[in-house]
Amino acid sequence: MNIDPAWLAPTYFLDYQTPSIQDFVRQAVGDAQTPRDKAVRLFYAVRDRIRYDAYRFRVEREWYRASHTLAEGAAYCVPKAVLYAACLRSQDIPARPGFADVRNHLSTERLIKLMGTDVFSWHGYVSLLLDGRWLKATPVFNIEMCERFHVLPLEFDGTEDSLMQPYDARDQRHMEYVNFRGEFDDLPFDQLAGEMHRDYPHLVAAALGDKLGDFAHDAIHEG
Repeated sequence: MNIDPAWLAPTYFLDYQTPSIQDFVRQAVGDAQTPRDKAVRLFYAVRDRIRYDAYRFRVEREWYRASHTLAEGAAYCVPKAVLYAACLRSQDIPARPGFADVRNHLSTERLIKLMGTDVFSWHGYVSLLLDGRWLKATPVFNIEMCERFHVLPLEFDGTEDSLMQPYDARDQRHMEYVNFRGEFDDLPFDQLAGEMHRDYPHLVAAALGDKLGDFAHDAIHEG
């Protein structure tokens, strides 16, 4: 298979050449030697060391840079996917941010009200090339968030896709994939931001006014 250089290149968003990401990757990879082992270790590092927080949603470019997500230590699915893709590329593992529209049954009432729907467009994952096969991996919900929402944590072994489960740990509806948008060489920020403004104006306004609050607090209170 021919490797497109774009699948390995640093970009404004996938800025893996920055010292902070280089340090993060070095610590996460450790003594792993194979691309598969490195990809698995990086998956868990991004999943659990970067806390999932749906209220960290913003529409400013800077918020989607991998280095910014690492510095924040918390993010929603898209910046976490961008970070994972950047880490993979730093280890010469071809990777592309991927996106899908999903119906999420595990959210807060406040977030659903702000969005006006339970369909989340531009849900982020990563498509990565290992052993000649493209796999999908979703390093989104950290282990603590999974326990809080009674969701089985997503695992990744580098041989099979790791996508959100349709049912949670209590056998209730969790996530439905409504539409796959595909994978991209870089984050298509302008398209993403434009659709966020169009489809979720109240959520965007709350984010701009820094009025989203604490996702974990709402999850605990509503649970």
